[in-house]
Amino acid sequence: MAEDPHPQFTKAMFDIYRKAKEAGYHATIFLQMLSDRHGQATAKTLINAARPSDGYEALHRMGKLELTVEALIVEQPKWHRLFTKEEIDRARNRLEQYGYKPS
Repeated sequence: MAEDPHPQFTKAMFDIYRKAKEAGYHATIFLQMLSDRHGQATAKTLINAARPSDGYEALHRMGKLELTVEALIVEQPKWHRLFTKEEIDRARNRLEQYGYKPS
């Protein structure tokens, strides 16, 4: 596996995985993606997908959209440099479509 170019972002992604697990959602596919691709590539894959992931839908049903990749990126400007404006807008729009108001 290639070296992770953004280890702090990957750590933040693992943190939301752990929080989701503590809330009762076991994101096994997300964990595998993180392990295989690291944080930035995983986030870009999920954000650029035509539809929200099953994990996103599950977190929505649980009322835990703050634990999504979209929320992590939109609500923490320090990560904006890792994504295009279009990706950040796409993440924000997805959150808003599901009734979540990013801070």
